[in-house]
Amino acid sequence: MLKILTSWYEEVHLIERAIMKRAESGGELAILEAGCGQSWPLDLGNIQYNLTGVDLDAEALRMRTEIIKDLHKGIHGDLREIDFPEQSFDVIYSSYVLEHIDGAESVLKNFTRWLKKGGIIIILIPDPEAVRGFITRFSPHWFHVLYYKYIFGVKNAGKPGYGPYPTIYDKILYRDKLQQFCAKNGLNIDLQAGDGYYRLGKGRVDLFLKAFVKLVSFLSFNKLSSDHVNLLYILRKET
Repeated sequence: MLKILTSWYEEVHLIERAIMKRAESGGELAILEAGCGQSWPLDLGNIQYNLTGVDLDAEALRMRTEIIKDLHKGIHGDLREIDFPEQSFDVIYSSYVLEHIDGAESVLKNFTRWLKKGGIIIILIPDPEAVRGFITRFSPHWFHVLYYKYIFGVKNAGKPGYGPYPTIYDKILYRDKLQQFCAKNGLNIDLQAGDGYYRLGKGRVDLFLKAFVKLVSFLSFNKLSSDHVNLLYILRKET
């Protein structure tokens, strides 16, 4: 059963609480931000942690390392190709990255190998089985750029260092496939949730687009979800 979250704050709280629970084992946490982008959204309070960020977008990584300066280590590279020793990290956090990777399953296998026993993987992805995910899969990238620029008001959309990035939606990201992957690779699904608070645009545009989403969901005989856009997974490597 998919838990539907009521606010962004609830989502962030669940993520922060999961990381804090991992910190109860003691010592400094080793955290990998897989696809680090321009900012770290979490407040971990007094928890001691070492944050490694990896990103394929060199400009986004430059902003993070030279302007924000909150990474202990920044690595420019492809998550399919870079390597870390086994059991290097207590937490692996990946926010809206895997949907852009052709071969996302190989990245998930890397995550599992890099994760310590009892560690957690936190994944945020657009749901390919939601209406917006369905439309994203079958619309051209230039349309996504225009959507971000004129509907969300992101002036730098599509420029180096800024999304949106081309979307792939590897089949492993479908809920049933990801559940099967977890079962085969010793990962327990501690949480699977959708964002019931999602926003598709500004003001009246948001209301119009949500009405359109409900219509598409109805026409799909509710096979495509209209009650959320994105998914949050918290996965734990079983000891």
